[in-house]
Amino acid sequence: MYFPIRCFTCGAPIAQHWEEYNSRTKSGDEPAKVLDDLGVKRVCCRRMFISHVEVMDKVAKYDRL
Repeated sequence: MYFPIRCFTCGAPIAQHWEEYNSRTKSGDEPAKVLDDLGVKRVCCRRMFISHVEVMDKVAKYDRL
């Protein structure tokens, strides 16, 4: 749904990097380079960025039953 504020594994705050990561990867930058530039070093934190899928737009279409 939404990007998590903290890493699920180590608990490090990561949400402050989401907007820049998202905009730079959409403009064509390589995700690994963007994460290096942002200072995200841990594998568990990098996983949070790479594996995140935005589904809010799909869910918002449906009304409550």
